Amino acid sequence: MPQTYRAVRFHEYGDAGVLNVEELPLTAPGPGEVLVEVRAAGINPGEIAIRSGATKDLFPATFPSGQGSDLAGVVLAVGDGVEDPQVGEEVLGWSGARSSQASHVVVPAGQLIPKPAALGWEEAGALYVAGVTAYAAVRAVTPIAGDTVAVSAAAGGVGSLVVQMLRARGVRVLGIASQANREWLEGLGVVLVEYGDGLAGRLREAAGADGIDAFIDLFGPEYVELAVELGIPRHRIETVISFEAAARLGVKAEGSAGATSQEVLADVADRVATRDLNLLVAATYPLEKVADAFRDLERRHTRGKIVLIP
Repeated sequence: MPQTYRAVRFHEYGDAGVLNVEELPLTAPGPGEVLVEVRAAGINPGEIAIRSGATKDLFPATFPSGQGSDLAGVVLAVGDGVEDPQVGEEVLGWSGARSSQASHVVVPAGQLIPKPAALGWEEAGALYVAGVTAYAAVRAVTPIAGDTVAVSAAAGGVGSLVVQMLRARGVRVLGIASQANREWLEGLGVVLVEYGDGLAGRLREAAGADGIDAFIDLFGPEYVELAVELGIPRHRIETVISFEAAARLGVKAEGSAGATSQEVLADVADRVATRDLNLLVAATYPLEKVADAFRDLERRHTRGKIVLIP
């Protein structure tokens, strides 16, 4: 086992420039824990909000802070009482301690599942947050075949999975995105509705006489307000990002926490491995380029996930 490891750290709130990779002492896993050599770790918009301080009242950072939830890698060591996974096994899972963006990470054994052989490292390392968040968002609006559901940020890391999960249920999906994503979305059977001025009118036109049955917001509070304006029942409006707007307007905000389990993650991983779902990887960056990776993500024009490769 190595004596040190590399990990993303920030010592104050700020833009991507506060992110650094530091070398730290590596400790052995304790009882019930597993040491994983990380092969891939996805990055997520929620990490931007935490690192910038935008959500410090809800999710404060303790400095110096690590970063990251998504991970995939190889088990290097296990603590007392761990029978599964075993040393040498390929796994994927999550860290609840903001620590996965690193060369190595220690996590409880119950936060890992076996990596399906057909799943590439980049996909596996990007799966947890996007996969369980998409699962939770779709479940929240209780879609049934024949429904029409609008989805903001439909081509993003979570949105690209949400629209596929909805289509698999026989739902007509109105995907709010840019014209650059038309071909890809239409290839999935999604109706592209371009964002920007006049969006409400374009959504009404695309929905037709029967209207929109549910709305999933993956971008920001303006879309929650739009969904209410469109007259969609509030119990069928879901946001994974706009918590203040959800509380103010009485809509749902069921994110990854409500769906986080080995069972849900295994279900999503199996569907990606068998290509029932396509998890898009937009770009990869070495760990040392973490600031560049987040600057790329902050442009909010990537299709799919951005992944760090330690």
